[in-house]
Amino acid sequence: MKILIKNGRVIDPASGLDEIRDVAIAAGRIVSLKEAVADFSPNKTIDATGCVVAPGLIDLSARLREPGYEHEGMLESELAAAVAGGVTSLVCPPDTDPVLDEPGLVEMLKFRAEKLHQSRVFPLGALTRALKGEALTEMVELTEAGCVGFSQADVPLVNTQVLLRALQYAASFGYTVWLRPQDSWLGGGVAASGALATRLGLSGVPAIAETIALHTLFELVRVTGARVHVCRISSAAGVALLAQAKADGLGVTADVSINSLHLTDTDIGYFDSRMRVNPPLRQQRDRDALRQALADGTIDALVSDHTPVEADAKTLPFAEAEPGATGLELLLGLACKWGEDSGVGLPRALAVLTSAPARVLGSALGTLQASAGQLVRGGVADICVFDPQSDWTVQPDALRSQGKHTPFSGYQLPARVRWTLVGGQIAYEA
Repeated sequence: MKILIKNGRVIDPASGLDEIRDVAIAAGRIVSLKEAVADFSPNKTIDATGCVVAPGLIDLSARLREPGYEHEGMLESELAAAVAGGVTSLVCPPDTDPVLDEPGLVEMLKFRAEKLHQSRVFPLGALTRALKGEALTEMVELTEAGCVGFSQADVPLVNTQVLLRALQYAASFGYTVWLRPQDSWLGGGVAASGALATRLGLSGVPAIAETIALHTLFELVRVTGARVHVCRISSAAGVALLAQAKADGLGVTADVSINSLHLTDTDIGYFDSRMRVNPPLRQQRDRDALRQALADGTIDALVSDHTPVEADAKTLPFAEAEPGATGLELLLGLACKWGEDSGVGLPRALAVLTSAPARVLGSALGTLQASAGQLVRGGVADICVFDPQSDWTVQPDALRSQGKHTPFSGYQLPARVRWTLVGGQIAYEA
């Protein structure tokens, strides 16, 4: 299949390219990035006039709900949602049922995903067996099966000795450990500690639940030299610790969710269970610090934290509702909205969805490392074409994800995806 994308504004944050160009694709790869492509006979021509042609988005946190939670999401529905949102690669946490702690489970998940010919799926393996925090998994075997790193998902690792050994083991093989900083004893509440949680009578999660875990983690990184990715940082105090760790030269990267970047605890209103997410929504000063940290590169990437939840699990009192929200189809729009609101511009808004998450994954991408998250001649043609001027309203029933619950219902967002190409094949067309 030969495809020519004509007259689009080609933005590649990795190289700084931002020009009107044509993109020629053949045999799944980009063969030309020129102002006008001659001597190329395409099977299909895409007129991208007025649109942005960008690298396919990379989402570092998206639950697909398979295996075990098919009543909340299936690979077919969630990968369809991904390509509709311009996401061509995604990382899924290991907290499925059964947990991704055996090579056979990882191989089956990747096989199922590849058969659908939509977004590329990069699983995280469980750091400990069944995520119980006791015995380490066979990291070498899981990596050979296709895992790009190791995680406890949202389950805190209580035993510091086990965490130390896990980091030592991972460091010896060059693996990355992905951890959400959360103290197990302080992090059991349902809303961020503060005036609103007190007024509503909701159990609180103080910011120190995050910072205590970060202090411990960073000290262990100093000792072991392990590479760690901090998942979904949520507080201003956490950002300050992250900035210091990076200044000290520690091998750490971090991401923030679209929920924490745009919402605060006041959005809970009168116990709106759509706002029940992990980590909990914090105060405005925290949100402002997160926005600034994403702008200046202290936080590397923006993630959807896509977690589809069935209706019955959300139509409950706030404290009993299952945490999670649908986000794959909103990721691009919310990134562009942040880019507009903060004044950092569209190229930076795209960088935190493309080149930056590709750097986080690094060598774990294998042969894709040379071209993931960027537009490069000879590179794999994973491309998102979107109209930056086409605003759209978030209507849950219109989302392709099986999970219809989102805190952004009714929001008007910029950037409507027109085409998504994965490996040079059109996976989505509006």
